[in-house]
Amino acid sequence: MIKKYVILGMILTLVGCATPKPDPEKTSPEELYNYSADLLINQRKYTKAIEAFDDIDRYYPYSKWALKGQIMMAFTHYIKKEYDEAESVLERFIQLYPGNQYAPYAYYLKAMCSYAQIVDPTRSQYKTQMALDALKDVAVRFPNTNYGKEASKKIALTYEYLAAEQVKIGEYYQKDNNYAAALNRYIEVVKMYQNTRYTIEALYRMAEVYLILGLDEEAKKAISVLGYNYPTSIWYERAFKLYEKHTASK
Repeated sequence: MIKKYVILGMILTLVGCATPKPDPEKTSPEELYNYSADLLINQRKYTKAIEAFDDIDRYYPYSKWALKGQIMMAFTHYIKKEYDEAESVLERFIQLYPGNQYAPYAYYLKAMCSYAQIVDPTRSQYKTQMALDALKDVAVRFPNTNYGKEASKKIALTYEYLAAEQVKIGEYYQKDNNYAAALNRYIEVVKMYQNTRYTIEALYRMAEVYLILGLDEEAKKAISVLGYNYPTSIWYERAFKLYEKHTASK
């Protein structure tokens, strides 16, 4: 969930009590914004809030409240898990107002739409890769903002998901006796995602496959790397015992 400070600056003008739906043609954009924000924050009537925020843009498209309303409309879609709709609003905002004060948040929320859809690592990680690319973009564009800092934190978690996917795919290939394909996946984890927790398992799986293929020296190297970097890991203990069992059976 997005932290409070991310939207706090946008809702400080919120009126604290519910009011009847105003006539957009006879109501100021600021009042329309307060009414819309009240629907979102206090009443949690998300569909009505989206419609109300959109009214600001339709009736007062050149006001500052219309810009804030577009951002909050995207946020409301995000709350409803309508990620495609949120991304559509945010892409339009970024294209039209790339230098606006709310642009950093628009980039961040767009990245979060993909991040929120990261699923079980055994499934396709298309959205995970999209989230990673979008988060990197935020971190590079806005490094000294809260959005950039939050994006950097989530990048590390996204790498974990991608590494997990590669290990799972490698295991699938290994069980199917497609050892070359399995090794490629494990090696990719070690090279590309070495700061994730799945590197340890990938090294073990590499050793396991090398031993199956009779490549004892390669297995020994993988186990040595595992032992040097993760001497207390259960994966190293298992790899060491596996190697001893393998050599004893010769």
